[in-house]
Amino acid sequence: MTDISSAVPPSSPAVALPAPLVRGWEVVIGFETHAQLSTHAKIFSGASTEFGAEPNTQACAVDLALPGTLPVLNRGAVERAIRFGLAVGATIAPMSIFARKNYFYPDLPKGYQISQYEIPVVQGGKVEFFVDGQRHALELTRAHLEEDAGKSLHEDFHGMSGIDLNRAGTPLLEIVTEPQLRSSKQAVEYARALHTLVVWLGICDGNMQEGSFRCDANVSVRRPGEPFGTRREIKNLNSFRFLQQAIDYEVQWQIDQLEDGHAIEQATVLFDPASGETRVMRTKEDAHDYRYFPDPDLPPLVIAPGWIEEVRASMPELPGALAARFQREHGLPAYDAAMMTASRATAGYFQAAAAACGQPKLVANWIMGEIGKRLNAEGRDIAEAAVAPATLAALIGRVQDGTLSHNAARQVFDALWTGEGSDVDALIEAKGLRQMNDSGALEKIVDEVLAANPKSVEEFRAGKDKAFNALVGQVMKGSKGKANPAQVNELLRRKLGAA
Repeated sequence: MTDISSAVPPSSPAVALPAPLVRGWEVVIGFETHAQLSTHAKIFSGASTEFGAEPNTQACAVDLALPGTLPVLNRGAVERAIRFGLAVGATIAPMSIFARKNYFYPDLPKGYQISQYEIPVVQGGKVEFFVDGQRHALELTRAHLEEDAGKSLHEDFHGMSGIDLNRAGTPLLEIVTEPQLRSSKQAVEYARALHTLVVWLGICDGNMQEGSFRCDANVSVRRPGEPFGTRREIKNLNSFRFLQQAIDYEVQWQIDQLEDGHAIEQATVLFDPASGETRVMRTKEDAHDYRYFPDPDLPPLVIAPGWIEEVRASMPELPGALAARFQREHGLPAYDAAMMTASRATAGYFQAAAAACGQPKLVANWIMGEIGKRLNAEGRDIAEAAVAPATLAALIGRVQDGTLSHNAARQVFDALWTGEGSDVDALIEAKGLRQMNDSGALEKIVDEVLAANPKSVEEFRAGKDKAFNALVGQVMKGSKGKANPAQVNELLRRKLGAA
């Protein structure tokens, strides 16, 4: 049976999230994330969910709430909710209820949203993640199925607003956490881990720019030990960078208000990336304001144990299980293993390169170092890496067999990444980077350096380590950077010791 452990390796226990204070205030953050499910049809109709169609071309009679239409639940949406619940170790409700959430917006054709309230399909669970190399766990309250609303458009309409109902009825899984996060950094790392998990499971494409993964952060502050403060909900954060900026601004704003003697009013706010500020969109409603009641057009959702086991059997190996295997089979540290399972593409790249060169730790170092640095700078995914896994493996092999120094390997890597060539050995020869391993030639250079630098020799004998480093530098310069540093160190120490 497939191991369905959580999103990070279980090799060491997760610890409670620390509560760093901001100007003497404790930050309290809870999350609501809307993950658009990867079904081809909407949750209660057969209309397409494809992104980017002309406005109002993918809204059928059910989505438009025309008289006489009735919703029919999409089985694929339920299967994806079950998959998520299993992955986070939650309880899958044997029976859950759909409810009508009543509010009146132009982009909500029915005047209510079909959601789940009292009995959600997924109950409990946790998501684990790393902050500064330390493992943490965040408890989930629930995850429930619901339909998306349409979209109001306010640009290019000559002072008027337009309504696009293509998105109306798109299936969402709303994932709600306990208010256990205590900093914007923790919030971002949780959001990244959750994003990795839903994409890994194949239940959501994770495209934040298209709105497939939207984060709402409930933020409040309090003095340590006091009851929770009044929260404000920051809506529809569609990038991890904006998420952190929005929370940091909101925290400082709330503290300023409280220290100036003002009360915080519960509200829904938006983040403006241009100004870096949050602004009020509307006062925040409570659950009773929505007048929830069971939807009379939808029977209870009954999930038989056999269906759960069928989904369990189809589950992929999850990030946590795979990371634990990388620790067990390759000896990777827990943090490295978690980074190698940051996405399925990263895991695939790592496994291919490690299998080709037999040096998993070195492969992980390159992925977290040189490759990660370039991908971040270019805003690309590892699936688009300019150096293939087999090529990286060949490069690591040339370092291991003494052909290349670490510095020369970085030069070859630069050439590979920028497209100067694709063959490691050819680039080594073309750039004259082959490491000097001829002990006789190297010894001659060392003797010349010692003879030319008597002051450094004296200082080393007097116990000054910097003098030794200076001699190493001179030998490397004399070899035009081609000497093996380990050989240089050994030969110098031997000759200085003999002298």
